Amino acid sequence: MTGMPQLPEGDPAPPTGQLPASALTHLPRRPLAVYVHVPFCRVRCGYCDFNTYTLGELGSERSPATYVDSAQRELALADRVLGPDVPPVDTVFFGGGTPTMLPAADLTGLLRGIRETFGLAPGAEVTTEANPDSVDAAYLETLRENGFTRVSFGMQSAVPHVLATLDRTHDPANVERAVAAARAAGLAVSLDLIYGTPGESTGDWATSVDAALALAPDHLSAYALTVEEGTKLAAQVRRGVHPAPDPDDEADKYALVDERLAAAGYGWYEISNWARTPTDRCRHNLHYWSGANWWGIGPGAHSHVGGVRWWNVKHPSAYAARLASGDSPAAARETLTVEQQDDERVLLGIRLANGLPIDGLGAQARLRVGELIGDRLVDGQLALTDRRLVLTRRGRLLADTVVHALLAT
Repeated sequence: MTGMPQLPEGDPAPPTGQLPASALTHLPRRPLAVYVHVPFCRVRCGYCDFNTYTLGELGSERSPATYVDSAQRELALADRVLGPDVPPVDTVFFGGGTPTMLPAADLTGLLRGIRETFGLAPGAEVTTEANPDSVDAAYLETLRENGFTRVSFGMQSAVPHVLATLDRTHDPANVERAVAAARAAGLAVSLDLIYGTPGESTGDWATSVDAALALAPDHLSAYALTVEEGTKLAAQVRRGVHPAPDPDDEADKYALVDERLAAAGYGWYEISNWARTPTDRCRHNLHYWSGANWWGIGPGAHSHVGGVRWWNVKHPSAYAARLASGDSPAAARETLTVEQQDDERVLLGIRLANGLPIDGLGAQARLRVGELIGDRLVDGQLALTDRRLVLTRRGRLLADTVVHALLAT
């Protein structure tokens, strides 16, 4: 298939899925998250390079049902690998793909399996992504009654011609209906937006931001469009059908969304994410950014436990076959060195509004703090008074530059 990212190279993963004892040493004392990757979509969006498949590509309409059985088998494998000292799961996130292509009973059955296997921590956050066209009131009520707490809708834009360029098929009016149904069911609501689509004017983007704010979501994510190799959009850009996204245009649109969200009372807590209150932040994603432990279930899903990272085979058929034979679906894995873990702590931590403690940086990085302040990339007052590196808005736009400065030797 085209349009699919290649899995990284790594070391062989044992068929049993067994982890080194060192990876499990601190397992009871760190939060555990579970990610469930549901790799099915009705149509493939032209910009998407996620590990997703339409039923036509798979050649079998039985694949979603087969997937649920396989995911339950991987859950049993996780139980065997992690052992009896695993803590209750703090967050669960169903992503994809379009998880809500599955019947609500399948999603709630998988959540029940997670609860029965590991337990859920008090106040656990349980999220599913959803296409606004793929749910109704009854579906959302079933999710809430069975333990889901959040839903994240892929709004992307409120402007029809922008949605058409992205190959998004939902009716913009359905976003409002879906949000209303989610609220009536008692679910927290997050909205995803994309900026920088070819042909999207600043006015178009402002229309989308204002439309999202009018729905008063608890949480909002806004991502710059990236043209990924192997996608339909990349081929269109290469042929001149669409221009490539303009970095200056995307920077202006980031400033617009940040300003309007701040004026509406939303606070940024990660470069691309804003929440109405601190309790509305996505705890699951915060686990990723803080280097916590998580087990990823599903084809192509990635996991991390105690400095060991692994990733599953991508195709649903290969994934199902591995598990049916009693083997781990892991394609390969890597054990992070202390240096790699420190680098990732900087790479991910600098993206957060809490920033990085200066005193935890290496000597060379600390020497560059003054330069970062002078370039208005980090907040000078917070650096001097709180001894923390927190990105300014300019720094958020140039986060890669900050990371390079901090990790340069």
